[in-house]
Amino acid sequence: MVHIMNNNETQTSLEIPGRQIEQFHETITKLYQCCQERMQFQSEKFDLPDAELRCLMLFANQRYLTAKSIAYKMNVVKSRITKIIDGLTDKELVQRLKDPADSRVTLISLTHAGHDKLAQITAFQDFVYREVLGNMAPEQRKTMITNLELLKASMEALKELME
Repeated sequence: MVHIMNNNETQTSLEIPGRQIEQFHETITKLYQCCQERMQFQSEKFDLPDAELRCLMLFANQRYLTAKSIAYKMNVVKSRITKIIDGLTDKELVQRLKDPADSRVTLISLTHAGHDKLAQITAFQDFVYREVLGNMAPEQRKTMITNLELLKASMEALKELME
């Protein structure tokens, strides 16, 4: 049972030892820091600001996106997306096209250079993930992935309760 505490509450409906909460907090903080450091390294390696790199990665399985859909997926305002797309356009990695079905809508798609850059980024990420997983025995990998899926589901459930 999940119980969201308000400012006046001090206990949850499920007692969890303080040390476990502390370990969880420390681990999540360190994982987040590792991810941030990898993203910074990727940004430098591929000569793209973090936001542009994350935007480019949204096209992995998409032929076209709109500024509105990118803003939603990146959780930023549309005006910020305009600046990100301008940066990617200047680098000739994306292009703007009018939607043939509705001329009021602008579609954003990868250019040939954008596809190449995305392929390089994906190959690098696959290498990183392969290296991380390679440090574990097969059974440890299965357990870790199962536990990460459980963590993701728990975090998503909590996120829904906060909305």
